Amino acid sequence: MKEKRFEVVYSEGQLNGIRILLDKETGVEYLETYNGYSGGLTVLLGRDGKPLLGRTNYDD
Repeated sequence: MKEKRFEVVYSEGQLNGIRILLDKETGVEYLETYNGYSGGLTVLLGRDGKPLLGRTNYDD
């Protein structure tokens, strides 16, 4: 069985909320927002404008 490429590393809310997804192949993190059947997805960027790569602490 092939391993899944994306992993949910943080989740907040149920019907309306946010999730942080980790692309395990590239290490890049994405922010997903959702509200019922609608939502959006964007890459998370650091202060330097570069994509955030696989953090382990999401409480900061």
